[in-house]
Amino acid sequence: MLATTLAASPAHAGRPSGPAVVTTDNETPVLYDDEQGGNASGDDPAIWVHPGDSRRSIVVVTAKEGGLRVYDLASRELQALPATAAPRPDAALGRYNNVDMAYGVKLGRQTVDVAVVSDRYNDQLRFFRIDPAGAAARTPLVEVTAPNQRFLFNPDRAAVDEGHSAYGLAVWQPKRGETYAVITQEGATTVATARIVEVGGKLGYTGVRTITMPRSFPLPDGTTWTPCDEPGALPQLEGVAVDQASGALYAAQEDVGVWRIQLPLTGRVAPRLVDRVRDFGIHDAYDPETEECAPIDPSDTGFGGTHLTADAEGVDVYYGHGGRGYVIVSSQGDDTYTVYDREGRNRPLGTFRVRGVRGVDDVNGSDGLAVTNRPVGDYREGLLVTHDEPETGPGVDESRDATNFSYVSFGAIARALNLRIDTSAGNDPRF
Repeated sequence: MLATTLAASPAHAGRPSGPAVVTTDNETPVLYDDEQGGNASGDDPAIWVHPGDSRRSIVVVTAKEGGLRVYDLASRELQALPATAAPRPDAALGRYNNVDMAYGVKLGRQTVDVAVVSDRYNDQLRFFRIDPAGAAARTPLVEVTAPNQRFLFNPDRAAVDEGHSAYGLAVWQPKRGETYAVITQEGATTVATARIVEVGGKLGYTGVRTITMPRSFPLPDGTTWTPCDEPGALPQLEGVAVDQASGALYAAQEDVGVWRIQLPLTGRVAPRLVDRVRDFGIHDAYDPETEECAPIDPSDTGFGGTHLTADAEGVDVYYGHGGRGYVIVSSQGDDTYTVYDREGRNRPLGTFRVRGVRGVDDVNGSDGLAVTNRPVGDYREGLLVTHDEPETGPGVDESRDATNFSYVSFGAIARALNLRIDTSAGNDPRF
């Protein structure tokens, strides 16, 4: 297990005590996680920025057993891709959990952009080439996954079927010609990297390297705290994002907080816990009848932070010049988002929530999120896309498990929290 350092959770005088409110009137069509809806449960988005015409940029989201959806900047569905069987002899139908974008990947004699997806039911990565026309293309995504890719975390199919498989995902591109995926493991504390490579005219991966993050934590009162979960499950990580300039991996351990981990995964730099969830350190017990965890001592106040309510979920990086910018994390337990400084000790700069207007519902229980500082379409000050569950409002059958995604102007967030807007193309080194 890696050694860790815990950062303090400083208070900031002069900031409002409650979260700021920003609004959205743009959301994608509802997805239903039932047989009639194709078992489509929204989870994680990624934004692909068109290099020449920002209006042709697209948003790609995972819908788990429902596959992938591709939307334009007006949140209209352009393409629905089913979760197909992986290209391997022992394949299962896929479950697409998380997605991120890789720019400038070599494929044959071409340089292409690719949506990289974690396939939980096959414990592997899947790859989808993006048509350069983006939103103007007839079929924006085409799968280009090489056959017979190795399992990421498991030795064989029987172990994959136990469920502890590929989960969260982010792309890391440290320099031109090198692309890696960072992957977390469901129900475990393992984080892996794998280099994306061409295999016979398609894309695969090699060189899987793993580290194990903490599952228990020493507390100032002399006790040791282990986050409570169902039997057999460890405190997992899902939301991950890489600062492409510094190689810092920001990883949300759902019941613990947000980590900063230096890439590559050598272990030479100790991971640092940037912020803790509010109930960090509260000793719980699992009740098999209710299948819930509850405090052993109701008066236990723990040693948590003041910004995140478990689960800590989606993470992404907003780039600014000279190392400036922000790390945005969704706080699923209270429907808010916390913004951290990208520089230094990643001090928290404020929180916000998203309210729907003009027939759009408020964003609840956000899982994944994606942000870009680039002007895309009408979002001239950058765009945040966030998961929303449950989706409610006019026309939604609330008796079914409904999810979707909402689009929010980063400019609105910046004005609400007094943040800097920087839309320069050179901030994200992938572009």
